[in-house]
Amino acid sequence: MENSKKTKKRISLTNQIIAAMVLGIIAGLIGGKAIAPVEVVGNIFLRLIQMSVIVLIMGAVIEAVGRLEVSELGNLGVKILILFGVSTIIAAAIGCIFGMVLQPGRGVLIETDLNAAAFAAKEMSLQDMLLSFAPNNIVNAMTEGNMIQVIVFAILFGIGTSIMKGKKGSSRILDLLEEVNGILIEMVSKIMIFAPIGIGALIAATVGKSGVGILLPLIKFLLILAVGTFLHLAFCVAVTAAYCKTGFFNLSRKIANMTVVAFTTTSSAVTLPVKMKDSEEKLGVSKRISDLVNPLGMSLNSNGLAMFLSLAVVTIAQIYGQEVTIEMLLKIVVLASLACLGTVVVPGGGIVALTIVVPSLGLPLGGIAIMAGIDWFSGMFRTILNVDVDALAAMMIAKSAGELDDNILNNHTGG
Repeated sequence: MENSKKTKKRISLTNQIIAAMVLGIIAGLIGGKAIAPVEVVGNIFLRLIQMSVIVLIMGAVIEAVGRLEVSELGNLGVKILILFGVSTIIAAAIGCIFGMVLQPGRGVLIETDLNAAAFAAKEMSLQDMLLSFAPNNIVNAMTEGNMIQVIVFAILFGIGTSIMKGKKGSSRILDLLEEVNGILIEMVSKIMIFAPIGIGALIAATVGKSGVGILLPLIKFLLILAVGTFLHLAFCVAVTAAYCKTGFFNLSRKIANMTVVAFTTTSSAVTLPVKMKDSEEKLGVSKRISDLVNPLGMSLNSNGLAMFLSLAVVTIAQIYGQEVTIEMLLKIVVLASLACLGTVVVPGGGIVALTIVVPSLGLPLGGIAIMAGIDWFSGMFRTILNVDVDALAAMMIAKSAGELDDNILNNHTGG
């Protein structure tokens, strides 16, 4: 009895989800369309995740920005936020481009009640889209699930909090937010315990209605994500190496250790100590810059997740037979970039972020289950970008601030 309990504890959530996906496929093949009603179980799970995600992300962004010192909100803070924003948007754009060109979701069509008119209703002009970024009522934005407006409010609130903290020397609101965020993360962690049941039910219903062929695009999806990951990483390494006046291969060698740790653990949080240590001891980043940029980047600079989200949404749209227009691609890039904020630190962050983006674009929640089944595999590539680009950003910020040690960076024995 005791041994069986120990065995249960050893089964990770990732393995449970993979097992649930396999069982869901089998159940879907056996049950066919008759098994479709179990979809309600999966939808309940997704709703429970969605229930807290807006408050969680808003709190995480306010806390991350609010913790910055007033002096850091100036020149240094602007540089950090611009660098994070640009790299994340590029990653999301690459995901969209690869998805549109290579079309991993083509060739398989899911039966759905979603029609073209409903999907088109989510489209808007570029002017309307830009206007929609500005919230006129934060309560309405939260109740309607308008993540873009919520994050804009959170960034501005965080800046205001940082300024007030600078004047008073402390901030009770930040301490409260830290506790609330901790509670919400615990809540999401407990809900994620039921992920195998929810995802298994959704997979069973999806396969039952559409057949096992629905899973074939996932192999292509992972291959495209892997190629996109290493192309974006190579681009970022090349730009950083040129700016910091070091060699491409030297820099690649210096970040190899954190890359391997990120790939094998699939956790930005677990890799953070390694990233900070290597940033200082191998890349020559000052402790002050490393302590600021690396932890902040974990919440606000998730290139891997942005690429995954944009590629996943385009793939889901293709699977459901929906045309993706230029306007919709722009919205996908923006939503994918913003939905990353704060979700990396949440268990099952990829799934949580999908629950924000997919319904915002009018796509069926069943598409989330399709991607959730390969979340661990895609997580390996997501984490590489999430971790490495933070360290590269820290290098560029340190170089601009005159706090990059060239001797350490170009020491070819320290890699």
